[in-house]
Amino acid sequence: MNDAIEQLLAWLAIERGLSTNYQLSTQRSLETFCSWLEKHAGLTQLAAVEPAHITDYLAWRKRAGLAAASIKLEAVAIRIFFRFLLARNLLTKNPAENLPIPRIEGYLPETLNAPEVERLLESVRETDSLGLRDRAMLELLYASGLRVSELCNTRLEHLDLDEGMIRVTGKGNKTRLVPVGGKALEAIRRYLETERPTLVGKRTGAEIFLSVRGKKLTPQRIWQLIKQYAARAGLESNVYPHILRHSFATHLLGGGADLRIIQEMLGHSDIATTQIYTHVDRTHLKSVHKKFHPRA
Repeated sequence: MNDAIEQLLAWLAIERGLSTNYQLSTQRSLETFCSWLEKHAGLTQLAAVEPAHITDYLAWRKRAGLAAASIKLEAVAIRIFFRFLLARNLLTKNPAENLPIPRIEGYLPETLNAPEVERLLESVRETDSLGLRDRAMLELLYASGLRVSELCNTRLEHLDLDEGMIRVTGKGNKTRLVPVGGKALEAIRRYLETERPTLVGKRTGAEIFLSVRGKKLTPQRIWQLIKQYAARAGLESNVYPHILRHSFATHLLGGGADLRIIQEMLGHSDIATTQIYTHVDRTHLKSVHKKFHPRA
């Protein structure tokens, strides 16, 4: 079973070019599934798996309290796994062929409103140790809607301060150009001119944002920093890096930006993914309806 998982991961990485995070998520899902097969179903060969085993496993995960979104990801991983094994002639049947993918109803992304974003950004004191770096990072996350993994991998040659643009490589190694706001550009300039040179070591790469050891920052460290600044700002919401990306898209849409443009800046391959933001700012929708509809 482990060999089969390794083959799938190699295919995802080499042939599909999918992100490391996606590979790790798929690996965890499949390792948990295979462990369950051995312990609860007594199976040691994937050829012995039946559709009922898969549905029983997903039901077991649901009883254990796994969120609906996570169960959906596991179901997708299992379906991809068996489809891959069948295509490689490693199995003669696909027990997940008719596996239904759970639907997730009523999901809306969490966002911060504009005053809350301002409080978060202003909580970073540039006089603090590495304050210039942290302010530049948060400003860029919000100004350009980057994923935290994209922020970690941004390099000096990807940033054009004169044009106010940054080149980002996102999921599936897809590259896009994203504008950088004026305040973010100012913060990045101050960091690059004053603080980044003090972090550079012998083995430092070209990544924009560096740790105290001169290496590129990890998503986990950025997560910790944002939690720290959110607490300092007195924000009660569950604040995490991706909430700035959600806020970026929601605020653009609320300001009148075209959904296709937002899709391009976020790097979504399907506009249906971007359309979740049309359901977020309901207060704005109601106010527009009340103002312009003759019978509101």
